Order: sequence, then structure tokens, then C-alpha cells
Amino acid sequence: MNGSPSRGTRRDFLKTSATATLGTSVLAGMVVPRRVHAAGSDTLKIGLIGMGGRGTGAAVDALSADPGAVLTAVGDAFADRAQGSLAALRAQPEVASRVQVADDHVFVGFDAYKQVIDSGVDVVIHATSPHFRPQHLAYAVAAGKHNFVEKPVAVDAPGVRSVIETCRQAEEKKLAIVSGLCYRYNPAVRAVIQKVHDGAVGEIIAIESAYNAGTLWHRGDNPQWSRMEYQMRNWLYYTWLSGDHIVEQAVHSLDKVAWLLGDTHPVRAWGMGGRQQRTGENFGHIYDHHSIVFEYDSGVRVYSTCRQQAGVSTLVDELVHGTGGKAEILRGRITAAEKWRYEGPNPSMYRVEHEELFKSIRAGQPINNGHYMANSTMYAIMGRMCTYTGQLLTWDQCLNSQEKLGPETYEWGDLPEPPVAIPGVTKFV
Repeated sequence: MNGSPSRGTRRDFLKTSATATLGTSVLAGMVVPRRVHAAGSDTLKIGLIGMGGRGTGAAVDALSADPGAVLTAVGDAFADRAQGSLAALRAQPEVASRVQVADDHVFVGFDAYKQVIDSGVDVVIHATSPHFRPQHLAYAVAAGKHNFVEKPVAVDAPGVRSVIETCRQAEEKKLAIVSGLCYRYNPAVRAVIQKVHDGAVGEIIAIESAYNAGTLWHRGDNPQWSRMEYQMRNWLYYTWLSGDHIVEQAVHSLDKVAWLLGDTHPVRAWGMGGRQQRTGENFGHIYDHHSIVFEYDSGVRVYSTCRQQAGVSTLVDELVHGTGGKAEILRGRITAAEKWRYEGPNPSMYRVEHEELFKSIRAGQPINNGHYMANSTMYAIMGRMCTYTGQLLTWDQCLNSQEKLGPETYEWGDLPEPPVAIPGVTKFV
């Protein structure tokens, strides 16, 4: 997971039409036992798409989570990334024997995802830059594959709508969709949110949500790279590839907010943001800070901040204000008439999400996280739309937006860099 606080602790959805709004989930309900992997064998063949640090880490976690899991195919846009990731995986003693990728199953290029999915794998790990997620996931589900899907699942509203439909199809096919929104698989976070849902702080009045972090990597430039290659190698800094850091990173925080509020969505939002520190051309055109107020019909307000700046104090947590007390979600504690602190086990949430994925496949009861991963991604996109345009926007406006980010075709060549958004000038589409 790019931008998690540390690698040691790392990393209402009804689909009615293309102009549907998000409602109550139907994606988590029906399951029918069935064995759908490797012709009923004990082996689960894994294909990895996207071989950066997050993809490599996810592969290690997946192989560590199930002794019958074997990595058999990999793909990336870049050959050097593919080979570097494979070398790193083969150097992991815990999983090296199950990295069984033949030379002809290392795929490179824009169509590498199709080759991985068509190679006979049972489970696909989706870890490319987020722009490609809707297209890759749709192809995998059409091919009958189970999926681990890194966050976020889209960078624009058309992408979210595509994912909603794909996840509906996955449910019909009894295919697993497990999301990389990893805090959902953190025992401590599960416990404290359950306490909140059980009324430990009374009725929720407001939530303060923060993902205020430092800066992330930059891979530099190379005169041999086309501008398409440069942007893809430094994808964090281009909205069409990452969604901006509010979508790529702070989606974790907004996902916890959505979870706390029953995986519903706000009705309107407004906010501000910009570039104060990362103003150089090497940082593309994304912002380095966002601050948004999300409002619910119930009157609950969510005060969300996120930033990526060097030399500043950091804070990643949700503070829940209730009529009977407060809850600090990542600190795992509640301050109310009856104080409480989580003191249970704390295994790696990155390992747990893969363990639960494989168990659900083997039990014939595949998990489908489609509702909340799409809802939370749209939540973050809504925030970006508000900061980029400077407008008060409704959920319906944002979900039904026709703005589709990225080029019409994928090819190595010149690709103009989008301008930096200017609130009051940049238009909502």
C-alpha cells in the first residue's frame, strides 16, 4: 500500500443504472458454496498485475496467507519493474519455493493484464496504478477469476460506476472481491468500530478525519523516457493515474468514516486545497493538501484533512464525537462513562485480508467487498472534485459526473501534462 503509516503495520450500493446513486449494499449478501479454483485441487494459482512495492508486498502476503497458494504469472507495464519484483520475491525465504513463474509467464506492456488473467490463474492481485483498475477488474471477472483489489478502485466517477457493475457481476458468478482497504481487516479497528456501532459513544455527532502525512517517493526522469512513461513511472503525481493523494492515500481514512456511518454516503460537500510546498514540475499537477467538510442528511458532519508535505507534524486517525463520549479509531480507545481500550491480538492486517480471501474461496463462500470499496473511492473522488473546483457539490452530481480522466489510447509517446486545478476556474464536469 503506497503511503501507509508504516510497512510493519501496513499496507446503500444498489447498481440500478449508469446514473444510479449509491444506496444500501446488495453485494455482501448472497453466497452459494462452490469450489471454483484449480479444478477443485488444493492449489490456488495467483497472477500478479502491477509489480511495484505494493504489488510485491501483496504477493508476499498472499503466499504467506495460504500454503496452497502459488504465484504462476506476473505482469507490469515495464520489464525492469517485473524483473525487479520477481527477484525480490524469490529472495523471500518464506515464500520463494512457491514463486513458480516461468519465463514465458512474465508479461510486459499495456496488455500484460490480459495475458496474466488468461494464463490459467485462479486469483488475480490488482496492484497497478489506480487508473487501470476498472478495466483490469472487469476483464478478470468476465474471465471468472477471484480478485484482490488494491485501493482505490478508480480515479473518476465513470470508473466507479464501472466497478459497481463489475462487482454485481462478480456476485452473480460467486467470485471473490477482497479490497485492499486494509483497516477493514485490522482486529483492533474492527473492535473499536463495533463498540461505536453498539452505542459506546452514543449517537455520532461529528467525525474528525485526518491523513496528514509526509512526502512519498519520486523516481526521477530519464531522457529516454517518453512523457507517457515518465508519468506512469511517477504516477502518484498525476490525477489521471492516482486520483490525487486524497484518493490514493486518504481513501483509507474516508473508508473508516464511511464504515463508522454504516457505509452510507454524504449528501453534499465543500472544501479547499492547493499546492504550497510541492510546486515544482516534477510533482505533476496534484495538490499537496485538501480540507473538506462532508455533510449527511442526518446532520452529521465529517471534517476531513489530508496532506503530503515534508517537515510537518503528522496525524492519521479518526476522532468520533458522540452524545456520550469520544472514540479514537486507530488508537483503539473510547473515552466515555465507561472507558475502553483494545487489548486483543494485533496480527498484520495485510496478511489477514489475504487469509480471509483464500478461506472464503476454499469454503465456497466468496467475500465481496464491492459495495464499500466503490463507495469509499467515490467519497474520496467527491472530496477532490470539491477542492479542485471550489464548489459545493452533491453526491448525486459527483457520482453522475461525466469527467473521464486519462488518454483515449495507451501508447508510448508524448502525453501533455494536465494543468494544475484552480478553484473557481476549474469547472465541474
